[in-house]
Amino acid sequence: MIEVSHISKWFGDVVAVSDVSFAVGPGVTALLGPNGAGKSTVLRLLCGLTRPSQGTVRVFGADPRHDPARFRRLGLVPQQEALFEGIRARDFVTLAAELHGLEGAGAAAARALREVDLDPDDSRSLATYSKGMRQRVKVAQALVHDPELLVLDEPLDGLDPRQRLHLIALFRRLGKEGRGVLVSSHVLDEVERFGSRVLVMAQGRLAAEGDFHAIRELMDNRPHRLRVRTDRPHALGSALLASATVVGVWVAAPDEVVVDTLDVAGFRLAVAPAACAAGARLLELVPLDDDLESVFRYLVGAGSRNGR
Repeated sequence: MIEVSHISKWFGDVVAVSDVSFAVGPGVTALLGPNGAGKSTVLRLLCGLTRPSQGTVRVFGADPRHDPARFRRLGLVPQQEALFEGIRARDFVTLAAELHGLEGAGAAAARALREVDLDPDDSRSLATYSKGMRQRVKVAQALVHDPELLVLDEPLDGLDPRQRLHLIALFRRLGKEGRGVLVSSHVLDEVERFGSRVLVMAQGRLAAEGDFHAIRELMDNRPHRLRVRTDRPHALGSALLASATVVGVWVAAPDEVVVDTLDVAGFRLAVAPAACAAGARLLELVPLDDDLESVFRYLVGAGSRNGR
């Protein structure tokens, strides 16, 4: 659905995006990065709202700036909030449907508002809506024409926890239906809930892509950290150091050893013999950095050290 090849975008002397390439197909893809990483610029490039300084963007096989017909297959939720505040939510979403040439625009608008858990018969103007409600109106107008591809820039910003879960479930359902859903976020627990492929941006570059568990496994230069619960932590720690499979060990609690290793497979083979040699019982073995937060911290930290 989306093919991006070596795109860069600069504004004067400021490089916002540098040599980014990726592809997006059906399902949910999360674009993750801290504020200022270049996420919004990438999404604007995908939607034809700005042209790349170099590189190519293809949406459904065509340049979005030269083929506006592609927009009938795409729904956009921009980060910017620009609603016509003097009208009702249903009128606003109906207008979006009419601009897409839908028949029965009013009925389509009502369906889209219900999808995001808003009342289509609400008579209040958008000026009275909270930030979270306005966000959901933006999602409704992006859904109203039943697009194949959704591009959403921080769509969960300002939502309460219940509505956040509702929209996450909606995006996952749309992805399972075979639509493309590209959603940007800087909130780690949101991205983990998507259960999605991740594109990680740092300092305008694409730092990594894929399932975050797979990304972590490829970080050979980063020690893996594990917690081992045992009845004899000091004895087990000494035995593990002697096994040469670890690069760091410390006792973190009366029944807990934390281990850093560059060879997880070797450590798993060594931990039971080490426990036997130490006369220690193994109670639990848990990875401590096999999560998105650790992967994100490593990637962004590596990008900063490399001057990205």
